[in-house]
Amino acid sequence: MRQVLMYAGEDGYWVAECPSLPGCISQGKDRAEALVNIREAIRGYIVVGFLSRSGKTEA
Repeated sequence: MRQVLMYAGEDGYWVAECPSLPGCISQGKDRAEALVNIREAIRGYIVVGFLSRSGKTEA
């Protein structure tokens, strides 16, 4: 499990970021949506990293 930081953004949306994965940031209209979105972003980040290391171009 990764640590996720959540905070209210200036635009009224909630921001969620995973500090251990550079650039892995998402947002949502509320905390629950931001959490769902960052989980999806983390999964995508990990899959892309795995594919790039294995030399594959598609999942």
